[in-house]
Amino acid sequence: MTDTNWPEADLDPVRRLRIMAATVPGAVYAEDVLAVPFDEVWAVAADLENEFPHLLTDVRAMRVTRADGDRLEARARGRFGQRARFDVVLRPGWCWMQSRFLVGGMAAVAEADRTRFAFMGALRVPGARLVHPLSHALGGSPGSGVVRRMAERASTRAARAS
Repeated sequence: MTDTNWPEADLDPVRRLRIMAATVPGAVYAEDVLAVPFDEVWAVAADLENEFPHLLTDVRAMRVTRADGDRLEARARGRFGQRARFDVVLRPGWCWMQSRFLVGGMAAVAEADRTRFAFMGALRVPGARLVHPLSHALGGSPGSGVVRRMAERASTRAARAS
């Protein structure tokens, strides 16, 4: 059998993130189609220093400390003073971040004049899968709030650009 006989499957960034979320214990995941063009959505998502703290309310500040192509290092400070160093891969439509205790990502794909946007996040600690049902019992998926805030921030950005 030659290589040409093997099936190929290309996954867009949102599908890839959906699969990653399904394999990470305790991950929260949310996805929606936003009535905003891809360029506006991804401009917000890729602006980790200025926009990420608005999207994820547990993050008070994020600073990119090193960049080498699509590989970044960032330092984040949480709402209660906790700190983390993240390894980040940032490409158009794809952002994957991981620290010692956290993992997360954002993905987007254009759908005509709209954008399918997804967010996932998880703790990287023993027992993390127990947090997921608890977060839903306490008021829904935390990921859906990130998607909602992304829609608001990207819509505001698009309105300013018009």
